[in-house]
Amino acid sequence: MVTVRGKEDVARFLAQAPTLLEERVLRGAARAGMAVIANEARDRVASNDVREALVVTSKAEPGRVTSRLSVKPGWARSVATWLEYGTSPHYISVDDSQRGGRSAARINRLAKSGTLVIGGQPVGSTVFHPGARPHPFMRVSLDTKEREAIAAAQSYINSRVSRSGIAGAAESDA
Repeated sequence: MVTVRGKEDVARFLAQAPTLLEERVLRGAARAGMAVIANEARDRVASNDVREALVVTSKAEPGRVTSRLSVKPGWARSVATWLEYGTSPHYISVDDSQRGGRSAARINRLAKSGTLVIGGQPVGSTVFHPGARPHPFMRVSLDTKEREAIAAAQSYINSRVSRSGIAGAAESDA
């Protein structure tokens, strides 16, 4: 009669494998792939503020692992949106809450603020902005580095999954 040892260990490992893969491997693979896209976006973006505010995050939910490249909230995110999509022609004016009932000329005389200043020269309370052409960097980065990102993710998986098991500690929340 044949005796099999370790049957329970194998069954336990197989039952835990999807969770282990999700926690230890797939989240890291998603981050590795997105890091390739992020590096390309940093190379392409025309703004240092946006470049410094790019961040890669990942999330693991039961049955789903995602990674995301975004721009931290604030001024840099606004600039990133304007760069990526451009702007339509629009009027810019001094906000009434900042005006305090004063004219643009009065604001200029009192504080040199609260009016629009272009090139160091006050231009008044309203100016027409002709809009700006888009300078996409996020979409283009994804399109041009898609294959490299997939290869980076596959390389990450290959380095952590072997015949002897699944290596690596669980990823921290990011």
